[in-house]
Amino acid sequence: MTDNAAPSVGPLVTASEIARLAGVTRAAVSNWRRRYEDFPAPAAGAANSPLYALAEVQEWLDKQRKGQEVSPEVELWQAMRAAYGEQMIAGLAAVAAVLAGEAGPGLADDVSLRMQELTRTEEPVDLVNGLTERFMDSARRAGSDQVTPERVVRAVCHFAPELPADATVFDPACGTGVLLLSVASEAGTHCRGQETDAGSARFAQLRAGLLGRSDVRIVAGDSLRADAWPDLKADLVVCDPPAGVTEWGREELLLDPRWELGVPSKAEGELAWLQHAYAHTKPGGQVFMAMPASAAYRKAGRRIRSELVRRGILRHMVALPPGTATSHALPVHLWCLRRPENTAGTDTNHTVRMVDLTGNNPEGSLEPRPDQVADVPLIELLDDTVDLTPGSHLRSRHRDYPGEYAALRKELEDQIRRLTALVPELVAGGGTGSLDAATISVADLARAGLVAYEGPEPVSASEQLDTDYLQGFLHSSVNARRSTSASGTYRLDGRGSRIPRMGIDDQRRYGSVFRALATFEEGMRKVDELSRQLTEIARDGLATGALAPHE
Repeated sequence: MTDNAAPSVGPLVTASEIARLAGVTRAAVSNWRRRYEDFPAPAAGAANSPLYALAEVQEWLDKQRKGQEVSPEVELWQAMRAAYGEQMIAGLAAVAAVLAGEAGPGLADDVSLRMQELTRTEEPVDLVNGLTERFMDSARRAGSDQVTPERVVRAVCHFAPELPADATVFDPACGTGVLLLSVASEAGTHCRGQETDAGSARFAQLRAGLLGRSDVRIVAGDSLRADAWPDLKADLVVCDPPAGVTEWGREELLLDPRWELGVPSKAEGELAWLQHAYAHTKPGGQVFMAMPASAAYRKAGRRIRSELVRRGILRHMVALPPGTATSHALPVHLWCLRRPENTAGTDTNHTVRMVDLTGNNPEGSLEPRPDQVADVPLIELLDDTVDLTPGSHLRSRHRDYPGEYAALRKELEDQIRRLTALVPELVAGGGTGSLDAATISVADLARAGLVAYEGPEPVSASEQLDTDYLQGFLHSSVNARRSTSASGTYRLDGRGSRIPRMGIDDQRRYGSVFRALATFEEGMRKVDELSRQLTEIARDGLATGALAPHE
């Protein structure tokens, strides 16, 4: 260590980690920093991402008793969960309306009491931001796609351009407004949004008002079927559209002028949203759209992708790190379009910048390394498939085919060996092939306090019940049918399901087998993915001459 080096302060923590230590939101930690003069000063990091000495933080939390009792923020959230359940958006809107001084449905007594206590010490904007953050976190842990994931918001904010003064930003599927208000964070930026869910739209507008944003207008309605902003031309359009929706209104919108690049097929709802966003850009305006990775290569969208490339409209494709969309494990791409400024609707741009961040940590830097970027000529993209997946174009430029092939082959062999050992030995049972009368409903178990609902699947809340045993039977085909609605929607709620009555020792025997089967099933998915990767690299390596058959 040199004489000028800063002394070691031990482990460092972020504001997010402090929030987890204290059981509060990051908004509450930000509020502590402003309110308490003795809050620890940053020990390192940048101004917008400070780091704190863990020892100093723990000492301060102990002194304030912040880490030893349930915080008022948590008590309010628990009261709201009890009062509103799955209708939390309605609860958020009701709370925001009271904070904004607007008339609305009355609050539950416990919620009203907790809120009155908090408003004595918290600013309304801090309170609503804290509730928004807690809602986003609960949606993430439940695997819900009800809100734009925080990491997607961060990525759009990172790659989106700096906005000119008096700019207009539009989000046609804005949800609770998190993406729109994060990208257009500066007061004076004109924000316009539309959202199908009326409760989400109302909450977004109320939150904007509490933030002091009089330049924000968000309305309820279906953007594709009933565009509320038909004449709007924005400097920037951002969107995290609904994924995998086939009933987006294709039949009634076949002649719609928004389809400049071609009429999307029924299965390509995301490309309908992309063109809707593009239709709302002014000349020189840009679109930043979060899209599923499959939209970059699906056969049905080939014509539209071809037009995007041919006209020079597509400027960037960014493959974000796995885990960016925390509601599912599928990759997410960021499509970046720019409307040409000439009347011909074409641009002199001759390349598309491909950025592949799929090897990065989703919490890490979004700044790509040189080997993660390539400017791909348009002519290379305009083939029979028009595959816009960044990795497929970068790998051919920066790929170690022999090393990757050998590593994948070994990993596949090791995985298959491990899976073989996982397959349990089963013998003939004495049952009839269906769940018989010696069963009990999960609803009865829940009423008896033996089952808890803390996440997407029910778990044991008692030593009398084994969780693996419970979930193994819940995933059986008989119970799966009970959990499937008439519309075909499946959700593992389990209340109507039934499981056999057994002693805890027998439950654990079954539970260990179910656990092995679940691990085996997950391993087979990994084998499928490894097989796909191995085949792809072998074919590409042979085609490019980087690999050759063994003599």
